[in-house]
Amino acid sequence: MRTYAIGDIHGHFDKLEEAHRRIEEDRARFGDAEAPVVHIGDLVDRGPDSRGVVHYLMRGHEAGKPWVTLKGNHDRMFTGFMADPDSQDPGLRAELHWVHPRLGGATTLASYGVDRAEDRLLFDLHAEAASKVPETHLTFLRNLPTSFVRGDMLFVHAGIRPGIPLAEQSEDDLLWIRREFHDHEEDYGKLVVHGHTPVDVVTHYGNRLNIDSGAGYGHALSTVVIEDGEVWLLDGFGREAIHPPAR
Repeated sequence: MRTYAIGDIHGHFDKLEEAHRRIEEDRARFGDAEAPVVHIGDLVDRGPDSRGVVHYLMRGHEAGKPWVTLKGNHDRMFTGFMADPDSQDPGLRAELHWVHPRLGGATTLASYGVDRAEDRLLFDLHAEAASKVPETHLTFLRNLPTSFVRGDMLFVHAGIRPGIPLAEQSEDDLLWIRREFHDHEEDYGKLVVHGHTPVDVVTHYGNRLNIDSGAGYGHALSTVVIEDGEVWLLDGFGREAIHPPAR
């Protein structure tokens, strides 16, 4: 059973196209044209072409490609703002807003033709954004699933809260959790494949696999293939094995 997965995209359409090119090269080498591709969430913010990313993924799903696209916290912040300019995501610190430079919402709006977001009154900004962001894009983002299970793998954006069955996990945790998930060293019953917290390189911790290598901060967008319990990074030259720590 083979599954491909792509880390946090953060508006980098060029890197997303390259990731899919590597996947197609891997399919050409090893077959299995129907192995799914899981996008781990955070499609938008920080990078220059969030609109292009959303459009590309929408068209792929509509064409029936074997893709799964999960919701990330940045995707939810975007749709939250578009529903209400005063929206404050439960996972976000109170002093921050989605258009704050640290979060990258302004770059997302710029990709839709809404400029100078950081200098404007929120309600004026929202009024222009509402006229330029297609409702189809927002509907796509709102309806994204928050998890995907395949065999002995669980794909989520941020992680899961230890000791809680998947069906009872809160969306806030699936999109935002960090410390409690990262500090847990016991087996989850499935390998949890996630992003949300950037690492220098794709890292296998034994019970979880972090594939967010910091594309939102100018670093690589990582693509992995998981098959028969083994993990490889698609590095442009082929497959590079990613091993869990020795026990």
